[in-house]
Amino acid sequence: MCNDYSNKLDITQIAKMFEGLTYPEGVPNLEPRDDIRITDRAPIVRASAAGYELVQRRWSWPGPGGKPVYNFRSDGRDFPNGRCIILADGFYEFTTHSDPKSKRKHKWRFTLTGAEWFGIAGLWRAAPDVGEAFTMLTTEPGPDITPYRSRQVVVLPPAHFARWLDPSVPARDLLKPLPVGSLAVEQIC
Repeated sequence: MCNDYSNKLDITQIAKMFEGLTYPEGVPNLEPRDDIRITDRAPIVRASAAGYELVQRRWSWPGPGGKPVYNFRSDGRDFPNGRCIILADGFYEFTTHSDPKSKRKHKWRFTLTGAEWFGIAGLWRAAPDVGEAFTMLTTEPGPDITPYRSRQVVVLPPAHFARWLDPSVPARDLLKPLPVGSLAVEQIC
């Protein structure tokens, strides 16, 4: 499952997408990042009483036994609260190297075709010992991911952001893979 993604968006790009965006903890200093990994802090957008707010939170909360919960199955769940959008311009998947002697894995970068950036459907919640944290929601793999993984994160095109952040919209309407050709893939190594 996805354990690495990128976000090179600046605050101006994000503010244009979310009308009336607020920053309850102050405007964050967002630096372009090629690799955001489990336990890193990263920006998310969530609904608030005032509209939308951007905060930075830890990616993953401690699960049973202390293992980080960085991906969470969405199948058959509705998520009436805690929805967020994880801002990204790409995510990575890893596959076993073609050389059986190699300990390295192939790294593949996925982007949304025809878009500079997208969201990943997420959940946030307060977690013991780490404060508020977020996780990525997963679903069955779409045709663009199937050659690489048996599950995938839920990619949200910008047109679906408001619907995902509205808890009255059934989650099942959005938590599904995109049609073939929606994701471009590039081998990184």
